[in-house]
Amino acid sequence: MLEKLRELGSGLLNRAAHPLADPAQLRKIVAGIPGADAFRAIDEITGWLESAVQAGDFPADRLFAALTQLDDAAQPFLRRLTLNYLQTPRLSRNDEKHFREAGRGYWTTLAAGYERCLAAPGDKTRTGEALPALCSRLLLALGNLLKWRQFNYEPADGETWRRMGAALAAAEQGGAAERPVALRGSPAGTTTPRREYARWVAFHAASLDTLLPLQIELAERFIAHYGAGLVLSPTAPHDAVYWSDLTQAQPPLRMAQMPARAEAGQRFFKPGDAYAGIAALLSEAELGREVPAEINLGGQYHARGLVPVLRHLATYLAPIPPQRRHERHRVKQRVQVVHGLGDVYATVAGRVVAGESWVVEDISRGGFGALVNRISGEWLKSDALVAIHPDGGQGWQVGIVRRCRRLADGTARVGIEALALLPQAVEVRARGATGYSAVAGIPALWFREGMAVGEVGLVLPANSFDLRTPLETQRDGARLALEPVALVGQGPDYDLARYRLGGG
Repeated sequence: MLEKLRELGSGLLNRAAHPLADPAQLRKIVAGIPGADAFRAIDEITGWLESAVQAGDFPADRLFAALTQLDDAAQPFLRRLTLNYLQTPRLSRNDEKHFREAGRGYWTTLAAGYERCLAAPGDKTRTGEALPALCSRLLLALGNLLKWRQFNYEPADGETWRRMGAALAAAEQGGAAERPVALRGSPAGTTTPRREYARWVAFHAASLDTLLPLQIELAERFIAHYGAGLVLSPTAPHDAVYWSDLTQAQPPLRMAQMPARAEAGQRFFKPGDAYAGIAALLSEAELGREVPAEINLGGQYHARGLVPVLRHLATYLAPIPPQRRHERHRVKQRVQVVHGLGDVYATVAGRVVAGESWVVEDISRGGFGALVNRISGEWLKSDALVAIHPDGGQGWQVGIVRRCRRLADGTARVGIEALALLPQAVEVRARGATGYSAVAGIPALWFREGMAVGEVGLVLPANSFDLRTPLETQRDGARLALEPVALVGQGPDYDLARYRLGGG
């Protein structure tokens, strides 16, 4: 990047003569972006964006033209980089940091550039067709910053929401809030400033910290597709579920936390027709029918894999959002925690495994919430399997991480769904295998909690469950048959399944 700037000569010393301000030079720069390496391409584009934003005397209309061309050129590289980040299993901590810095660095710099254009005195950038495009692009950039924070389970950033509010307010004041704009970076293709703001409210309202990063990406794309059905209003309809204030540095809040008084900057949100569209698509996906081609998911996905995402959206974007099922009780108790099926199995089997120390802060019938003071790795994500041992307790319990929120001080708040209070370590084999003792056993966790009469739950290694393959195990000297019933859930290293007990 620095070499290319040097090649363009001393023109950069005169800030008014920035090469991006010259249409011919801009075309040359865009054409020269390296196409083979997404990281290198995004790094180079971000460098050009930084140089433009920092240039002292760069006319706003030319700056906006440069930003939009670089932004459009970056989109295929951003898609490739994001998918590599989301679909690469077991990234090292350094690799994960590298991806996050590239993605967040790009959207941070781009948003700063669009804000500079918006703050400029009235000119071509803020009149005619440019204002809706400028505000929509700025909202898209800031929304993607929220998404990258969500990938890392960080809490919503109030200052980013204030900046998004300022962008929507500028569009409304200029009569551009409902003007359609075609954006290459938007999954829906066409948007408006108000629709763009509303879909990020829906993204926030959907409580996506219970999903895996790839599922978060898919959820955002589903929300974008149905974004035209979302409703954002300056007055509160009777069925509004969230509200925000465009002037305040705070994320949207549930209507249960009503504002103390009416203010001009307040906006009220409800899912509207978007909910019906998501619910209908969920019904189709549950029947195994593929998602229509017009829904841009950024890749090909089987309907079965999309069902959990659609079911989550249909729950949290329903006209009446879900309420807490079990009352919480405040406690303060230190627990030992191990994670991953291998260590959880070994721990339940009685072997000593080094774990982590957490502090449980609340409990309910469904699970508990904990504070993690030191995060030792990138394993702490939704659907991670854990075993928990309370200090002074008699045994290990097994649970699944359902919610994770990383805080600015390096700690995290975690929600655990209780799976088994009395798990047992067993070995299972395919039923009918010749020579029971000679066949290698599959390690599994056996539990009864939450199962129907005559059924048991098993936690098996990933990809072990097969509806066509009955299993068997030995219990108290007797051989038991296990008929597969259903795959209940999956995690990064396990299958969670129901089996019906039979005779030996």
